[in-house]
Amino acid sequence: MTASVHDHPALAGLRVFERGWLSSNNILVPAAEGEAGATLIDTGHVNHAAQTVALLRHALDEAPLARIVNTHLHSDHCGGNAMLAREFGARIAIPPGLADAVRAWQGDALSYEATGQLCERFEVHATLAPGDVLEAGGRRFEVLAAPGHDPDSVMLFDAAHGLLISADALWEQGFGVVFPEMDGEPGFDDVGAVLDAIEALPVRLVVPGHGAPFTDVEAALARARSRLASFRAEPARHAKHGVKVLIKYHLMEVREQSHEDLLRWALATPLFTGVWQRYGRAQAGSAQGWCALLVDELVGSGALRREGGRILDAP
Repeated sequence: MTASVHDHPALAGLRVFERGWLSSNNILVPAAEGEAGATLIDTGHVNHAAQTVALLRHALDEAPLARIVNTHLHSDHCGGNAMLAREFGARIAIPPGLADAVRAWQGDALSYEATGQLCERFEVHATLAPGDVLEAGGRRFEVLAAPGHDPDSVMLFDAAHGLLISADALWEQGFGVVFPEMDGEPGFDDVGAVLDAIEALPVRLVVPGHGAPFTDVEAALARARSRLASFRAEPARHAKHGVKVLIKYHLMEVREQSHEDLLRWALATPLFTGVWQRYGRAQAGSAQGWCALLVDELVGSGALRREGGRILDAP
């Protein structure tokens, strides 16, 4: 019988909760002797926060949760922060780039308004910057910069066990949307540099932000580089892909919506309209028309469903 990747020695004592795509994976690091409590790396989406609480209560078995660490502040990675802090009294540590914006909850600096996504306001108690070391569960995680998908994102690397928590910098089949490129800023070079940095590490197992942990890092890097090369060659294709991801993600949040309300959401989402202005005009004369076109393509591919005048998420 083939052993589960969750039984890999690099994960000894840790728990990985695979959450799908609306919520990022969560990694629970139980406390070692002398530590105040367990550490949770990333908390998923606000829609799943109650489920995250239930998963943790079962896994912790009344042990305390002392700390939450976010690899970055997209809504699928930190949406459970507020509820978990209330339920467990955990303190929250984030990469430093947006710490002041979180403290003031500046909607124009955080990504939630620009992407039209949901996130409950939370407090930040500490920062983890590239070059720092996170000590948790008797392990030492190096904090590594991972810009590209998000300028302020970090990865966590436990060299003693060969464990890389890569967030959205590397998945088994690629990497996350390069949001700076969608904003008209450079990001592809950062993605390539982070892939090179991962290749230089003695990684035995990767826990990505989405999808199952994996061990064939060489193959994953090759797929990611191939994907990056295609996006470099056709930036408009990457932008269109990113907008489709936004639409799909929105339907995962709300489950279903009238076609008219979905178009209104798109027109009120700055990132969507900005990408249409830069890349979508060649396909549609208006942002509304471009959204309708992309929804049709998503329905045609099976990513969404249409029932009468309503658009539904298709799991």
